[in-house]
Amino acid sequence: QVQLVESGGGLVQAGGSLRLSCLASGISFSIYAMGWYRQAPGKQRELVAVVSSSGVARYPESVKGRFTISRDGTKHTVYLQMDSLKPEDSAVYYCVASRGGTDSWGQGTQVTVSS
Repeated sequence: QVQLVESGGGLVQAGGSLRLSCLASGISFSIYAMGWYRQAPGKQRELVAVVSSSGVARYPESVKGRFTISRDGTKHTVYLQMDSLKPEDSAVYYCVASRGGTDSWGQGTQVTVSS
């Protein structure tokens, strides 16, 4: 059974940084693409970052240059380093593991950026 457990969310001032972690279990971590999505109240869930099984990362323009996704195969963990945070980055952040068209989701962690 796939389990994804996020941690590292919290309250931070604009311009600050946070690092989210997602510990994966129940999967062959190395062959999964891993990603982060976020959802703010009243908005659709949106992709924040994704890293392929080979380590290639992609970001939308809204976070490019501020967010960095990385993965550690020895720890079965994917990270999201978020710098220069803005109030509009406030949302629940979800970890996702993807393979063969199937996605598994974590429970989410709240990130709140105060102005």
